[in-house]
Amino acid sequence: MRRVVVTGLGMINALGNDKDSSFEAIVNGECGIDLIKSFDTSNHSVKIAAEVKDFDPKEVMNPKDVKKADRFIHLGLKAAKEAIEDAGIDESVERDRFGVSSASGIGGLINIEKNAIVCSNRGPRRISPFFIPSALINMLGGFVSIAHNLKGPNLSSVTACAAGTHAITEATKTILLGGADRMLVVGAEAAICPIGIGGFAAMKALSTRNDDPKHASRPFDANRDGFIMGEGSGALVLEELESAKKRGAKIYGEIIGFGESGDANHITTPAPEGEGAYRAMKAAFLMANSPKIDYINAHGTSTKYNDLYETMAIKRLFGSKENCPLISSTKGQTAHCLGAAGAMEAVISLMAMDKNIIPPTINYETPDPECDLDYVPNEAREANLDVVMSNSFGFGGTNGVLIFKKFKG
Repeated sequence: MRRVVVTGLGMINALGNDKDSSFEAIVNGECGIDLIKSFDTSNHSVKIAAEVKDFDPKEVMNPKDVKKADRFIHLGLKAAKEAIEDAGIDESVERDRFGVSSASGIGGLINIEKNAIVCSNRGPRRISPFFIPSALINMLGGFVSIAHNLKGPNLSSVTACAAGTHAITEATKTILLGGADRMLVVGAEAAICPIGIGGFAAMKALSTRNDDPKHASRPFDANRDGFIMGEGSGALVLEELESAKKRGAKIYGEIIGFGESGDANHITTPAPEGEGAYRAMKAAFLMANSPKIDYINAHGTSTKYNDLYETMAIKRLFGSKENCPLISSTKGQTAHCLGAAGAMEAVISLMAMDKNIIPPTINYETPDPECDLDYVPNEAREANLDVVMSNSFGFGGTNGVLIFKKFKG
């Protein structure tokens, strides 16, 4: 059986424009949430989000091509470029068996909104000819494959907030089955725009702590009142183990388990008691041969039912509160980046394992009696991390779980 390892990482979010500055800020408990700057929120009930700062897409695209791609593609190109460079991929690496697996939950919402307004106000003849290719979700993989000459499988996952995790799973399956020797995974999202914020607000899914942005996202806290929208991207280079060893690549970890499930319950509310989440976690756990899990990067959205049901699923998998691993949610720092979340949190999990430090769950002030595990509240914690789990659960009842193991040769 082939083995799949991770040899490159990239990340951009509201806390930093690269993986190292982002991770340092996350570990330090910094928060990227603030008042929205990209549009006028006067008529919106929610005025806060976690926007990427000081990023110029011309860093990763020809200036003439920037308008041909939506912001989520710009962010994805940035993270992908960092992951390729981090993995030490150069022209000597064969491209015919090097593919891409991309992910986004919504895709080019900013351009969809913009061109819908143009069509309504000025007529269809004024729609940009770049509109459709700029907004299609799989165009993230298209742009990335062109930028790095990746001629292997070109896949795309569109499974809401589990998309990034599913993209990693699909890339892993491709390598395991011999369809490629290397895959670049990139999950990206940029849906902070009037219709994006307004739509989630209409569902009552978002926190309305507009007067206190830094404390608005509070996973597992008793006073949580919804998630905060974020934007960003995470990218990973996956390789077949022997190929990675042959070129002397740094190995961040091995993918030893993945699990997927469907709730078949409700379009937005998780299955009661986390039954669907539990089955995805159990599948990954059994595939990995039931290892000792040292840390779980939780989906932890700061919504009432996700945090409760995820806690219940974790306790069910491990048998008792006392047997549960240490847990944290980093969405208090980055906010919820939707389809990019799974890829970003996989990067965070691997960096945590590499550095033996668990990022904190910030803004944890009032314990919830029903969420009674050790969520590493407010302060990072040093720990020997050999095996880590990353959870992602999405609207539509779609669940994905990954387990990474430290590679020791």
